[in-house]
Amino acid sequence: MKISIVTISFNQEKYLRQCIDSVLGQTGCEVEYIVVDPGSTDGSRAIIESYGDRLIRVFESDDGPADGLARGFSRATGRIYGFINSDDYLLPGALAGVARFFEQHDDSVFVTGGGYTEDESGVRTRIRTDALTKDNMLHLYAVMFQQGTFFASTLFKRVGGINVRNRTCWDYELFLRFLVAGATHEILNQDVAVFRLYSDSISGSGRLETKFYQEVEALFLELTGKERGPFDRLRTRVERARRVLGRYLPGQT
Repeated sequence: MKISIVTISFNQEKYLRQCIDSVLGQTGCEVEYIVVDPGSTDGSRAIIESYGDRLIRVFESDDGPADGLARGFSRATGRIYGFINSDDYLLPGALAGVARFFEQHDDSVFVTGGGYTEDESGVRTRIRTDALTKDNMLHLYAVMFQQGTFFASTLFKRVGGINVRNRTCWDYELFLRFLVAGATHEILNQDVAVFRLYSDSISGSGRLETKFYQEVEALFLELTGKERGPFDRLRTRVERARRVLGRYLPGQT
């Protein structure tokens, strides 16, 4: 089974080689690896070039990360797709586990494995992943782990791929549109990836938080036909609180 992985990278020389090695070091399936760099100036392109034909290079300007991903996936030929940013990385055996999962499931299912966040000191914290539903995504109480999520190429194409106009939550929108299209989401009982959080990263800095909520609210309006009202906001707060408590109270989810 061929799995296509796309990495977008811009001036990530510090972390890039670990990311690339983590993908190219996978065994148990055929890996097609596509690395997109719109114009790094820090030595990243030399690192990418050093891998020769072991990966597919996309060296062209783009209109932001979502557009870069779309450009990468336009080159993909695998049955299964995934994407991991250049400052994150896969764990050994990840893609073999993903391949086994899809050998037993059709293309209407997408899957997320387990994993960790990792801080600037290298300390890992386990991520508790959720089975995603349209409801828990719309109300923002799902735990989404993009780095550990994989899906069929046919499903990706059925929903129109990455929305290149989305500036902050293209992964959230993509997975939500899978669910709206009738796909189901399952959890793979295997650790597959590490999500690095640090002060300069988008997630770690929170610098796009306002824009993120604007784009999420626009999706809510599009998919429900209404703006988020007081009841919806209350429900979101209650469910978030329930999830936080569930991390510490036995028997809670």
